[in-house]
Amino acid sequence: MLSLCICGTAITSQYLAEKYKVNTPMLQSFINYCLLFLIYTVMLAFQSGSDNLLEILRRKWWKYTLLGLADVEANYLIVRAYQYTTLTSVQLLDCFGIPVLMALSWFILRARYKVIHFIAVFVCLLGVGTMVGADILAGREDNSGSDVLIGDILVLLGASLYAVSNVCEEYIVKKLSRQEFLGMVGLFGTIISGIQLLIVEYKDIAKIHWDWRIALLFVAFALCMFCLYSFMPLVIKVTSATSVNLGILTADLYSLFFGLFLFEYKFSGLYILSFTVIMVGFILYCSTPTRTAEPSESSVPPVTNIGIDNLGLKLEESGVSETHSAVL
Repeated sequence: MLSLCICGTAITSQYLAEKYKVNTPMLQSFINYCLLFLIYTVMLAFQSGSDNLLEILRRKWWKYTLLGLADVEANYLIVRAYQYTTLTSVQLLDCFGIPVLMALSWFILRARYKVIHFIAVFVCLLGVGTMVGADILAGREDNSGSDVLIGDILVLLGASLYAVSNVCEEYIVKKLSRQEFLGMVGLFGTIISGIQLLIVEYKDIAKIHWDWRIALLFVAFALCMFCLYSFMPLVIKVTSATSVNLGILTADLYSLFFGLFLFEYKFSGLYILSFTVIMVGFILYCSTPTRTAEPSESSVPPVTNIGIDNLGLKLEESGVSETHSAVL
């Protein structure tokens, strides 16, 4: 379902770019962050105690500023990279975020992997390679880009920032709450993307000839992005950021399948093969839960990567007192 949300953002963006000549990735992201702000940040404002918006800002404003910056720039850099490099490079190099994510999870979340997890990641990346091969054979690789090296660097930076954002997301939703993550990303994402929007895209926005079709595409993009941001923490909470990122590798394939009808892409049997290979790797990864290393000397309880909500998190989120927790 998350892959379908990403597919929706890709299709609407492509329609805007190809049919209406609208290239405003920051404006599209800004609308999404505004929706998050209006829903989740406002929810935090009405919370009481340590979950209140002002209390969170007082204690952790600088941490969420960095998180918001990483999230905004990750979205922007990947989209901007398409102007410089090729579709193949973006698809391949974007996978760089998965090993970065695993490394960050190892050191920050203390996740410990088994051999089967590394095999599963390799299988998924093999599926991506098959998909890229299918793109080349189908003739989709017809844009060499204006500066491939700059584009490749942008993809690597964007993928790394995605990994940072996802690790932070997993930590927050498992240790704190989903509402806090989405509320603070909505707040700082709106501020940062709004400032960047005024700096880099104000000329492009002024050139848009608005009509109801363009407005509808912007709304569709924002709703897909809002659903992606709203539901991803739920999936990460019961699995892990790494498994989610392996699963959403299928998003490009969904886009290709829709593109067969919408943009007249050429079909290749390798697309079916690559989808199957990625799904096999994803199921293989999820078949064995990762474990969490016990910290030697730390008062912070370990983050659980097994796909079951633990009782402590439920008690913490529902505001049950410490006394009741001890009794239970």
